[in-house]
Amino acid sequence: MKKKKIVIALGHEALGTTLPEQKEATERTAKAVASFIREDYQVVITHSNGPQVGMIHTAMNEFCRLYPEYTATPMSVCSAMSQGYIGYDLQNAIRAELLNKGIYKTVSTILTQVVVDPYDEAFYKPTKIIGRVMTEEEAEAEEKKGNHVAKTKEGYRRIVAAPKPMDIVEIDAIRALSDADQIVVACGGGGIPVLAQDNHLKGAGAVIEKDLAAGKLAELLDADMLIILTSVDNVCLNFGKEDEKPLSSMTVAEAAEYIDQGQFGEGDMLPKIQAAVDFIGDSAIKSVLITRLNKDGTNIHGGMGTMITK
Repeated sequence: MKKKKIVIALGHEALGTTLPEQKEATERTAKAVASFIREDYQVVITHSNGPQVGMIHTAMNEFCRLYPEYTATPMSVCSAMSQGYIGYDLQNAIRAELLNKGIYKTVSTILTQVVVDPYDEAFYKPTKIIGRVMTEEEAEAEEKKGNHVAKTKEGYRRIVAAPKPMDIVEIDAIRALSDADQIVVACGGGGIPVLAQDNHLKGAGAVIEKDLAAGKLAELLDADMLIILTSVDNVCLNFGKEDEKPLSSMTVAEAAEYIDQGQFGEGDMLPKIQAAVDFIGDSAIKSVLITRLNKDGTNIHGGMGTMITK
């Protein structure tokens, strides 16, 4: 019988922020992944990279400022770096946890590029804040390069677009490894956004919402289930208000209605719900679970969180 395939999207809490935090967090996450492997699921993992790519971007900008003879590091390259070092920790943590349970499987990180539309509206309205705090003079210099800058409480910060994922370049490699019953880490941080120009791929100065990329990955792999790990136990209506209502389940139709009502934060829960709606579509079989990873890395299914179905 064909194994069920799940895509697990790891949020910030499942990875931590600093290098030591990330190492500890991936060990906890590995326990959850191993529980699915023991239950004979095919598992593909994707993850956030917000703090990590921000750290890399800030470090590379500072390096370029101190040593002007070096070329500035494009956003796409920073994203690739974050995929590598997060994947490194995930691979080792999952491998060790499986071996401790007497299971041997290869864990591979695929450096993943995600195609975006050059005419996506997001390119005209950049919203994602990245990188270090700049002075007004530095911000003006950044704008002269053609980059967008916004004033924040701390100072000036660069902002980039967040276009929708259209296709995943390495999907055939990801699918081949998954079908061979290996564990794959892919589309880290939403993937490296690229623009297709004939036979060439050009890195875009943008980021992709990791949850939308996770939904696209699950869709292209024809996964049975998408699990989105976040910082809350359940999706809630009226979040943060006195009449807050946690949801244990909802249908795609209800989710669409809640989106229209403006129930979900644009940079927070909304992309997760949108990814769920897009992934499930008209399928009566596919499902999405949105929940929090327990501190000990156990029990991310079986009654926890919010289950979304057709």
